Amino acid sequence: MKTYRTDTLIVGGGLSALVAAYQLNAHHHVILITKCGERDSNSYMAQGGIAATAPADDDWKAHLDDTLKGGHHYNDLESTKYMIKQSASIIDWLISLGAPFDRDDSGAVHLTREGGHRISRILHAGGDATGAHLVNHMLGLLKDSVETHTNTQAMDLLIDGGRCIGLWARDEHDEMVMYLANQVIIATGGSGQVYSPTTNNASVTGDGLAMAYRAGAALVDMEFVQFHPTLLSKDGQTFGLVSEAVRGEGAKLVNQKGQQMMAGVHELADLAPRDIVAKTLYKAKMAGDDIYLDITSVKNFELRFPTITKLCHQAGVDLSTGLIPVSPGAHFLMGGIRTDLYGRTNIEGLYACGEAACTGVHGANRLASHSLLEGVTFALNVAETIRKQPIVQTPEIPRMIECYTEIDCPEKTTIQQLMFQNAGIIRSKESLEELICWLENLLPEELNTMTCQPSKEAMEKINLLTVGWLIATSALKRTESRGSHFRSDYPEKNDSEWLEQKIVRERRLVESY
Repeated sequence: MKTYRTDTLIVGGGLSALVAAYQLNAHHHVILITKCGERDSNSYMAQGGIAATAPADDDWKAHLDDTLKGGHHYNDLESTKYMIKQSASIIDWLISLGAPFDRDDSGAVHLTREGGHRISRILHAGGDATGAHLVNHMLGLLKDSVETHTNTQAMDLLIDGGRCIGLWARDEHDEMVMYLANQVIIATGGSGQVYSPTTNNASVTGDGLAMAYRAGAALVDMEFVQFHPTLLSKDGQTFGLVSEAVRGEGAKLVNQKGQQMMAGVHELADLAPRDIVAKTLYKAKMAGDDIYLDITSVKNFELRFPTITKLCHQAGVDLSTGLIPVSPGAHFLMGGIRTDLYGRTNIEGLYACGEAACTGVHGANRLASHSLLEGVTFALNVAETIRKQPIVQTPEIPRMIECYTEIDCPEKTTIQQLMFQNAGIIRSKESLEELICWLENLLPEELNTMTCQPSKEAMEKINLLTVGWLIATSALKRTESRGSHFRSDYPEKNDSEWLEQKIVRERRLVESY
């Protein structure tokens, strides 16, 4: 079996992974492994932009207030304050690297507004292709300087004496490979592909989360899954995300009768936080309404939103009508691997950043354009922390017997559909218990991949089932509705019991709910 040794191993290829690699590369030997290609990530697909306390009429306290309101005051105050206060300097750092943000006629960085933000503080690039531009820029900075292994799927972490010493994976040839490292950073993104429909890249199947859980890392807030209100949907097929920035430029959500869906629902109307908009639209869809984005008031739509325009053409949507058919879908996981401000987990040598980590900055519902900001902010912290760590003695290579084993799992689409139906936008005790029973009948009681190595496809399904179970059991335990977690049988917030209560998931020999 081929073995690689490195100072720092980074798992993932999104913006958070690339920023960490860039910061560490000059001081450490870094290997970066990605499940698919270099651009297969949610970061690359991010349309809206990156939020920052930047304009003259803004300040960090106003930005913080919007964030806490959007997160239903469930946010970790220390980490949220930190991110907001750092946001302007993060933008300055990106600009110093040559980040290609769009500018207005005067040469100033162009700012727009998105859901939950009371003022325009969102920077964007390429109109509605911010993530792609930032990822491409970071890849250009890292070109030929960081060892990158594409089409390499991380299977499980290696733990020795309570310390993470690396992982084993299957490479592009489906061969087993071993990675030994002083530090491992999980930056694999969230778990959007646990659901269908979803905005997420096809590769985002919760692998890093499931892998960390099996190794004994603590996960938290797994019940909080954000559903984006506006996926381009036509004839039962989903074509991709329609950015919130479209509503920031004046578009309105309407039904087939032309009635505005968000009028009177929230003070910010169409720019209300995502959980509120998604729930409103979902209920309307269940009642038989068709939902559209009315873009007739958006100036130069095709120039401002070229990515969305291309999606509309692919879907056969005639933009001359001024209406884009939309519906909600899974978008972002507020929970994840529990970390501190510096990406440290409860396992020595194991770090996490980006959507795979839970820093607490999003609370019960992420504010628009905070995902890229979080990813960059805490990736820089992880890199700085690792640079200060002493060199650890290289461990012995763990012995593994190659044993290619298939595990019987349901089709991916079956898992996704049941998750959306039973643990989606609206949940109940009955729907969750039915789902949990189904998941537990399929999950292996004890999965030891050191002695019984599944294929890539089987491992991905096991990860989907594992993360689905973590979401569903956490959702069952939280007997209230807060932000993105809505229980029809507990429709109100319960601050006295749940505002300060975290559901932490840490693997035990026996765990049941």
